Amino acid sequence: MSASDGNGILFYVLRRLVNAVPLVLGVMVVNFLLINLAPGDPVTALIGEYPAPAEYVEQVREEFGLDRSLPERLLLYLTNVVKGDLGFSFANRQPVLDLLLERLGRTLTLMLASVTVATAIGLVLGVISARRPNSSTDRAATGFALIGYAVPEFWLGQILILVFAVWLGWLPAGGFRSIRVEYEGLAMYLDQFRHMLLPMAALSFRYMAITTRLTRAALLEVMSEQYIVAARGRGLSENTILWRHALRAAALPVVTVIGYNFAFIVAGSALVETMFGWPGIGRLMYDSIYTRDYPVLLGILLLVSITVIVVNLITDALYAV
Repeated sequence: MSASDGNGILFYVLRRLVNAVPLVLGVMVVNFLLINLAPGDPVTALIGEYPAPAEYVEQVREEFGLDRSLPERLLLYLTNVVKGDLGFSFANRQPVLDLLLERLGRTLTLMLASVTVATAIGLVLGVISARRPNSSTDRAATGFALIGYAVPEFWLGQILILVFAVWLGWLPAGGFRSIRVEYEGLAMYLDQFRHMLLPMAALSFRYMAITTRLTRAALLEVMSEQYIVAARGRGLSENTILWRHALRAAALPVVTVIGYNFAFIVAGSALVETMFGWPGIGRLMYDSIYTRDYPVLLGILLLVSITVIVVNLITDALYAV
């Protein structure tokens, strides 16, 4: 890639970042209105269902700024976000930013592992399937992709827990690490890896199937092009044609689906994290919905929105590369 191409990509990225500012602002406003206009009162979740004196209810409402009008709260929220303040958690009694940073590492670990596994296995299966179309291998890979795309994550997660944790006892059913035993060093990371295997499998299975199907379709289309026929006529091996020419030409839709997978895994990790007790952003979102912790929900939705925008930007930049 030449220097002019690099400058063009940099200019494109900067322009997209500038255009993303009003988009993020609009997302913040919509999220705030949707959450605050939804049925339910966070004060009820804070003080419980038992009758409480009216003075105490008003004191709690005033403490968390819920006594102000909706426009005032919206303006205050936007002003604080610009300053880097995402608010204070009602239920956890700590700043939202600190709470998100505390959980973010675990979610990123699970997401990156899931995307890596889904991409690697999906690419391999797609290439194997495209090399021998209509063969038994192709039918097996296509059938796997069809099943993987159709199986819901929550159902697959329960089956994995039932088989590997309950029946076989090979892996823990949930959590981030062992509670009864304190591991250190390499043993600690191995213990965390064992706890991550089941949620990673449940989260990556569907996206693995999507990558397999798209890789196969893109390669079959490219392999019929004239320059591939010409490469065969020049005596190039099938492996060279496949890996150096066909797969590179078929990379655009595959890169697109990888970015799509990452963005949707970020947004869809709540169900899997809740099912397996994984203490990440997704589990925090579920708990915050239950306790009507508005500041935490707004912080999570803002984080997910920014992540989706950044992933789409990286995907578009990879097109040029």
